[in-house]
Amino acid sequence: MEEKKKKVINTTITRNTADFNRGTENIYETVAMLTKRANQIAAEEKRELHNRIDDFKSNNDTADEMFENREQIEIVRRYEMQPKPTLEATEEYLEGKIFYRNPNKVSAETKQSEAIDEEIAEEFNNLMV
Repeated sequence: MEEKKKKVINTTITRNTADFNRGTENIYETVAMLTKRANQIAAEEKRELHNRIDDFKSNNDTADEMFENREQIEIVRRYEMQPKPTLEATEEYLEGKIFYRNPNKVSAETKQSEAIDEEIAEEFNNLMV
């Protein structure tokens, strides 16, 4: 796993809910976004863990070797000690590392912006006459 992510605190701390309204102006929308990001992080970690464990597989392992492979145990322990994906997603959001766009809001903002542009152009044309 990338070591740059490991600066995240591994315990839950109290947060100011106002910090979660910054990008979306809706705390529920923020929570939904953080959930999606945490799922992405968890899937990435799971894929990486399985890839690292698969490196130790061999077709001729005995039953004793399968249960006592120290390298695999250490790898799994290290992954268990990592911060939870929800904590990582929350930290990324608070540091401004997550890009978020709601297509419904973007289209509404675009329409509003176009309407304002039309009003300005109309006022300018009226002044020119």
